[in-house]
Amino acid sequence: MLSPKRVKYRKKQRGTRDGVAHRGNQLSFGDYGLVALEPRWITNRQIEAARVAMTRLAKRGARVWIRIYTDMTYTSKPIGTRQGNGKGAPE
Repeated sequence: MLSPKRVKYRKKQRGTRDGVAHRGNQLSFGDYGLVALEPRWITNRQIEAARVAMTRLAKRGARVWIRIYTDMTYTSKPIGTRQGNGKGAPE
């Protein structure tokens, strides 16, 4: 799966996801592309599932370019733990 080899900090702050993309929203290669209809974070599993679906649909002879990367770490606390005690572990 996609994940960075080295990062400066283990846990990132979430930030915001609102607004419209002004960079990276034009086709650079090929004839077709996937468009996100809502601003959301995309996990490496979702990228891999989209890649597998596209390659299966195209059979052979098609090339797939993935121009996004999952550098945002997700942190979550285990279910059943109480609040406090810092931020959860990265998944």
